[in-house]
Amino acid sequence: MGKRDIKRGINYEKRKAIEHKGKHTGGPGSEDYTRGNIKGEVKDRKSKVTKPELQKLINVKKITEVESKSGFTDPAIEYQNRYHPDIKLLQRGKKVKKPQKSKK
Repeated sequence: MGKRDIKRGINYEKRKAIEHKGKHTGGPGSEDYTRGNIKGEVKDRKSKVTKPELQKLINVKKITEVESKSGFTDPAIEYQNRYHPDIKLLQRGKKVKKPQKSKK
């Protein structure tokens, strides 16, 4: 990952902070933006956010909003729906719906 990729990611974080009417804080180990008591995290990558990663964001970093460009895995969405329904999951600015049940 070069300087160009890092700068692109930071610019994306700043843009999302403005869209969510928050202040970009950034930095390693801290939330990406804040809006009052709400802490938000922005993920700009090709892979989806997994359940263990979401657990870490919620339990360790105390994040209340997660925005992901590529989305979330089904176990991550199920975990959020069951244990943390107050946490807001967003994919490209839209609220993530419950995972689809497969037909058997």
